[in-house]
Amino acid sequence: MHPDDWHSTADLDAFLARAGDFLRSRPDLHTVLLTVTEGLRTRGLQAYGSQAPYFGLLEEGGEVTGAYFRTPPYRLYLTPLNDAQADSLARHLSGRPLPGVSAEAGTAAVLAGAWERHTGVTAVPHQRLRLYRLDTLTEPEPVPRGRPRIAGKGDRELLVRWFGEFVRDTGEDGNDTVRAEAWADARLAFDGVVLWETADGTPVSMAGLTPLVAGQIRVAPVYTPAPLRGRGYAGAATAEVSRLARERGADEVLLFTDLANPTSNALYQRIGYRPTADFAVYDFQGQSSS
Repeated sequence: MHPDDWHSTADLDAFLARAGDFLRSRPDLHTVLLTVTEGLRTRGLQAYGSQAPYFGLLEEGGEVTGAYFRTPPYRLYLTPLNDAQADSLARHLSGRPLPGVSAEAGTAAVLAGAWERHTGVTAVPHQRLRLYRLDTLTEPEPVPRGRPRIAGKGDRELLVRWFGEFVRDTGEDGNDTVRAEAWADARLAFDGVVLWETADGTPVSMAGLTPLVAGQIRVAPVYTPAPLRGRGYAGAATAEVSRLARERGADEVLLFTDLANPTSNALYQRIGYRPTADFAVYDFQGQSSS
């Protein structure tokens, strides 16, 4: 396989015209590519930052068999690939600076190794994730006192603050106010956050969801401030937002968990989520994020 089999473009419409059917063929494994490209299509190419995103696809025998995107300064994200495809992608991209990669676990590992060979940069494991798909929704027991509600414009400041805290909890830069504000505004635009509040109306947890694309909705993020954890709030919010996703027409309701957090993995399985695939994130040390 030759790296010239990969085609890069900054034209989102052209990318989706060629890769759209391929992405929709596995809406679970391609959930991030589907939701991010939908966000770029509906909110503009600067939806995830001021730098221009770029996209790529692999064509073999006239068919698309792989795809990727990057919204700088964030990591490369790609569909599952075999070893030869991942190696050819590393050669294809070796002239570009990359801060890291996020993908299905086997693909991410092979791409990271190939990147080291082709660039001399060290790839360091950053995070292991598991993708879950909702089966039969089950209310977590016991249900905490309180009630769910859709977040509104009056909750914007709270959502911005909580999103920043969530990002810091995941080991990323949680001080990016512009990113947090953009996330909150995007979710508020389509009623995309459920808050769980106590009986006196105090919000104590949130669960977001992505727009419906290709029959799938992904729950993201789920966050409860540290002092309020362990009381069932996150489970209640997640169950409610999962129900809402089904009501909005999702054939597949998905979510990612950090495998380093056994509590959240056990919680989502009690609610009715079942493992689908493992993913991994690698950082490329010494690479520019631009």
